[in-house]
Amino acid sequence: MAEKRDYYEVLGLDRSATDKDLKKSFRSLARKYHPDRSTEEDAEDRFKEIQEAYAVLSDEQKRAQYDRFGHKGVGASFGGGGFQGFNMNFDDIFSGNLNDIFSSMFGGGGGGRGGGRSRRGRDILVNHPISFQSMYDGDKEEMELDLQSTCSSCEGSGARDSSSVSTCDTCKGAGQVVVRQQMGPFVQQSTQACRDCRGEGQIITHPCKKCHGDGTVSKSQTIRFTIPSGAPDGTRMRMRGRGEPAPRGKGVNGDLIIELDVQLHPWFERDGADLIMSIPVGYPDLVLGTTVSLEHIDGKTLEIKIPKGATAGETLEIHGRGLPRQRGGRGNVVVLLKLHIPTKLDKATKKQLQELKGSLGVSPDDFGDKVREQAEERRQ
Repeated sequence: MAEKRDYYEVLGLDRSATDKDLKKSFRSLARKYHPDRSTEEDAEDRFKEIQEAYAVLSDEQKRAQYDRFGHKGVGASFGGGGFQGFNMNFDDIFSGNLNDIFSSMFGGGGGGRGGGRSRRGRDILVNHPISFQSMYDGDKEEMELDLQSTCSSCEGSGARDSSSVSTCDTCKGAGQVVVRQQMGPFVQQSTQACRDCRGEGQIITHPCKKCHGDGTVSKSQTIRFTIPSGAPDGTRMRMRGRGEPAPRGKGVNGDLIIELDVQLHPWFERDGADLIMSIPVGYPDLVLGTTVSLEHIDGKTLEIKIPKGATAGETLEIHGRGLPRQRGGRGNVVVLLKLHIPTKLDKATKKQLQELKGSLGVSPDDFGDKVREQAEERRQ
């Protein structure tokens, strides 16, 4: 067996790491090496190693034992072979709910039958790209997914028939075994999932021919849902009971979680419920004022009134034409005015600009005074 790495090294931290540092590192590494997501060949082993390191270092008592005695100080908790019978779902990692994660690690339903709780299938996380327009309108969507369903032949048991299941001799059907380890004058006792039956308490001698002992089969399903109008990018929609079935058909299904990936709009960006855009404006329009129109995302005309004497960099607000607010009403459209300077001029246009320069520009005699005025305005 390969020698265990230092737990701090596994999480990329030093021994002075705070609880906050531990949580941050664990979440990052768990996302990276989760077997359902990572393409690394050793992802599963790395994932278990990360789980084990965090379980010890996040517990004040175990961390103190580890800091003093090393792996021998906490070895009994994991039987020298990492976690057994542990099941962390993908949504737990992304939601950051570490309490839920570790309740399943230590007798909270992820282990054997002795845990006392109804088991639950894993959640499934699916990324679904949508257009900016669909987000604005709150469109109805549908997609085809190949999802695991309970095998109809064995009803999720994974066994060919009832006679193909026997009680595990190692744990006597409990799904858990007691591990004791001498630590100096003390004996540390803990329970872990049985390795032989993987915490099931039973062993299948003749697997189901349809699902080959898995208890589930892949099935194409049509998923229909409605996008919440104005939903932010990364919004997660949870569909209860549409995830993976519980192990061996005993328990409740997990959930299907749809994460919305809102595509960029050609000119709008969003800031909460506000829609932000910039428009090019010529110098005459800034001086004299004007009105420009374009088709808004709602299909209606959006009129932008530029007042006389507007300045480049100024913002204008059109109230109530943005995205829906959670508490009612709508945000605004915020327009940034950007001075458009032509780069190619014919001789006639250049001559006209030279003639206007004296009346529209700043004379050399007034330049210093104008600089001081600008400085005073900034300091107010």
